[in-house]
Formats: sequence, structure tokens, C-alpha cells
Amino acid sequence: MLTLEQLVEIARANSDALNVRVNEFSLGPVRFDFNSRRFLMGVINLSAGSWYRESVCLSADRAIERGVILHAQGAHIVDVGAESTLAQAERVDQASQRSQLLPVIKGLSEHKILVSIETYHPAVTKACLEAGASVINLTGTKSTEEIFRMAAAHNAAVIICYVQGTNVREVADFDFTGDAIQQMSDYFARQVELAHKAGVTRVLIDPGLGFYYRNLQDSAVRIRHQMNVFINSFRLRKLGVPVCHALPHAFEFFGEEVRSAEPFFAVLAALGKTDLYRTHEVAKTRAVLETLSVY
Repeated sequence: MLTLEQLVEIARANSDALNVRVNEFSLGPVRFDFNSRRFLMGVINLSAGSWYRESVCLSADRAIERGVILHAQGAHIVDVGAESTLAQAERVDQASQRSQLLPVIKGLSEHKILVSIETYHPAVTKACLEAGASVINLTGTKSTEEIFRMAAAHNAAVIICYVQGTNVREVADFDFTGDAIQQMSDYFARQVELAHKAGVTRVLIDPGLGFYYRNLQDSAVRIRHQMNVFINSFRLRKLGVPVCHALPHAFEFFGEEVRSAEPFFAVLAALGKTDLYRTHEVAKTRAVLETLSVY
């Protein structure tokens, strides 16, 4: 059971990170003043293999409709992916990804909605940026410098995800040796430096809590790891860049109430000073964050 005493000890042990400030920036009409506000990223999945059924859209028209709804519910960015991260899901070739993504990007852009694209392919990145994507949600560790240069050329933001493997579809076991937050910090420090050298001025980091490592399939192990990272995320802000979290699900505990899981984890993410919340449940998560802000 997470206790107040544990939270106090974490804060005391890392007091130097409690009040650090991170880079703020604008994307289109939206000013992301992370040091005083929290922001939401809605989700659209174009792959039938994605398990969160409410987010799956199998046509461009349906995806654009959902994006407009998410924006109206409070999403500052809409994240679109064409390939599920589930290990057993079908791979989607790059040509198919482009053909699915581009009409959605163009449609949402016509509605003045900021679009993020989840990918690890340079060719997909290039096509999406040219179509109007404002954010690249980078879920791989290869070709990162090439992707950074593309993002810089289009004045786009990049979310650097923590992936132990070539990409989110090629992970095995998660390395639990040592301090997970420090391991992430070391990786992010190198990648943020590369991004800045490539000319990217809008960088966020994502600890990758929703990715499917083999040894995180045990629910207790996985959720303990997720909770620990959420609460300690403020330590990553010492890198000077905002932290984005994809809120997880804990289906084993929530069961039929699984759509309440992400709002629950949003509380832990907020305690860890998360800046951008990636969620399938924008309206519920927004309500939770607004309630917390009253205190």
C-alpha cells in the first residue's frame, strides 16, 4: 500500500528536484506553459489490433470525428498511431501506415488540432511532418538523429520514449537492476542532447510505462514499477524538459471498470509532476486533474 510516509521520504531524498523548471514552448495556437499548467494528449488508434476498443478508428472519417471530440473534451494534442504496440498484434508496413495516417493528419489539421504521430520509422516521420503533424512520438532507438533532423526542419516537437530495445515492438525483458529513474535519466540525457544538436527546441520525454516487456506481464510487478516511476517522475524534470506519461490500465484489478484506470493513474502521475498526460479517457482524466488543482 502506498503511504503518505513513503511520499514524504521520496520528497526528502530528492528535494533538489522538487521545484525545478522545464522548458516551455508554443505549438501552433497552443502555449505549453508546463511550469504552471498540465496538458492532455488524446489517443486515436488506426490499428484493429489495439485493445482499447474506444480509441480504435478503422476509417479516416471516424478518426477525424474522434479527434474533434477529444479536442472538445480538452485534449491539447491528439496522438495517432497506425500500429499497435501489443506484442501479438500484426505489424503494419510503412506504406500502409502512411496511407492511413496522412488523411487523418490533414483532416485534423483543417480543424486546427495539433497532431502527434506515434512512429519509429524515418519514412513515416517524413511523410507525416510534410502532411502537417506537429509532434513526433518517437517509440524507437534507431535512426533517432535522422528523425530529430526532420523534426527540426519542420519546427516540430519530439516526445522521446524510453525503450529498452530497437523499438517498441522489439523489446524482451525490462532491466530492473539499479535505479530505474536514474537509468532513464541517463538515456534521456543523451537523447535530449542529440535532439538539441539536431536543432529540435521542443522536446518531451516519456518513461514508456505502457510498453509490453516480457517480465512486466505479472500484474503486481508491472504496477509496482509503474507506480514507482509515476511518483518519482519529478526527478526526470532536472533534465530541463517536460515529462509525458502514457497512462496505463491495470486491467487485472479494474476488470469491467478498466476505463477508470487511467484517471486513477493520473493521480499518481500528478503527484510526480507530470506535464503531459497521454490518455484514451480525456474527459475523465481532465476532471481528475481539475479536481486535484482545487487543493
